[in-house]
Amino acid sequence: QVQLVESGGGLVQAGGSLRLSCAASGRTFSSYTMGWFRQAPGKEREFVGAISWSDNTYYADSVQGRFTISRDNAKNTVYLQMNSLKPEDTAVYLCAADPRYSGRQPRHYNYWGQGTQVTVSS
Repeated sequence: QVQLVESGGGLVQAGGSLRLSCAASGRTFSSYTMGWFRQAPGKEREFVGAISWSDNTYYADSVQGRFTISRDNAKNTVYLQMNSLKPEDTAVYLCAADPRYSGRQPRHYNYWGQGTQVTVSS
């Protein structure tokens, strides 16, 4: 079992930055793909980006160039650095983990955190 706990959300003005963290339990964290997703009210869960066990990163077009994912395996933590935030980035941000899947479809990720709210004011 893997447990994930997100932190770092909050209220920020458009153009600002936030860094989200996702702390994971378990000794095999380094072998998991870690994904970030977001979900706004009334909308489907949306892929934001992911980092593989080999540190390959990939992002949704909507955040490419503004968001950066990194991981610290010694701390069992993955980060989402969000810059140049826009009001349309407002959502609950969730991290996910999977030992085998490394894609963009949320239904294939086995483990999920509870999420952290990010609100961007205009």
